Amino acid sequence: MSERDPKAVGGRRSAGPTLKDVAAIAGVSYRTVSNVINGGAPVSDSTKRRVEAAIAEVGYRPQLAARQLRMGRSNLLTLSVPFLSLPYFAQLAHAVVGAAERVGYDVVVDETHGDPERELRAARGFGTMLTDGIVLSPMSLSDAQLEAARGSTPLVVLGERIRGARVDRVVVDSVVSSRDATSHLIVSGRRALGFLGTVPDASSGAAAADLRLEGFREALRTAELEADPRHVLEVSPWDPASPDGDYSREEGYARVRALLAEPEGLAGLDGLVCANDLLAIGALRAFREAEVDVPGQVAVVGWDDSPESAYAAPALTSIAPDLAEIARLAVASVLRLVDDPHAPPRVEQAPYQLVVRESAP
Repeated sequence: MSERDPKAVGGRRSAGPTLKDVAAIAGVSYRTVSNVINGGAPVSDSTKRRVEAAIAEVGYRPQLAARQLRMGRSNLLTLSVPFLSLPYFAQLAHAVVGAAERVGYDVVVDETHGDPERELRAARGFGTMLTDGIVLSPMSLSDAQLEAARGSTPLVVLGERIRGARVDRVVVDSVVSSRDATSHLIVSGRRALGFLGTVPDASSGAAAADLRLEGFREALRTAELEADPRHVLEVSPWDPASPDGDYSREEGYARVRALLAEPEGLAGLDGLVCANDLLAIGALRAFREAEVDVPGQVAVVGWDDSPESAYAAPALTSIAPDLAEIARLAVASVLRLVDDPHAPPRVEQAPYQLVVRESAP
């Protein structure tokens, strides 16, 4: 055993090197070591170098959780999203991490798969995780469930599934944005429009689907048009085991293939509004295989402006939510609650734009 074995400093054994072990090796008080680690009272450069050398020698790791509790903050936020496999949520996570870094915070990303129990765990504050605040994008929770479950950890909710609970929210207006996308098709001369992405009531995406369908119908009413019921396409019931939820490329492809297989299934359809980009990309594949010209015969619009939309064949026109602003608003909202836990809840609305590409010029 070496003379400076960290497990035997001071003639005793411990589970690992301690602050006092570092102090003994550096020849200083443990308070001086604490000042070097925590940035307390100033110490001389030579003393700081001796302490840092002793820390490296014994492999001392500060007890971060205890230090954070003493300081009152962890400088850690948690982002809880349904599916990191979906481009929208992957981009959102990237944006939130960047927004948090700019204000001195790190982010832990949690994936719920839309499981209500996992979402409830996030709403309660995780219990075992030391985090200053939580940004949650729920797919399954109701307002009542969220209200009953939420803990004392500051919580901000993304999206429009939660509408009545007294909680801070950051939203993009699904009704108005879908209405704008539909109006774009109408202004371009399309008259027989369809919608891809309605879901069974119990499915995970019901809130977004209902709102985007509402915007679609509003635009039709304004133009005194009506959709053929055959062209309002429902996706399959949500399977919790699915890696992408119910708004997937596979669903878009399968629903449009099924439509095209019906006698007179297309029946004059000349425009299709899709509830997200992945459904639209699947639809484009089905149209391409059936030699249906897009946009010559049917124009297609998506929602998300995912990275692959610009590289689809043809490139996809899509609603582009401002993810950077969503992230900035979410981080600012949760830190507002960290500073003032009793602040009244408010709703922040992020902007969007319609990005026009080849599928619906």
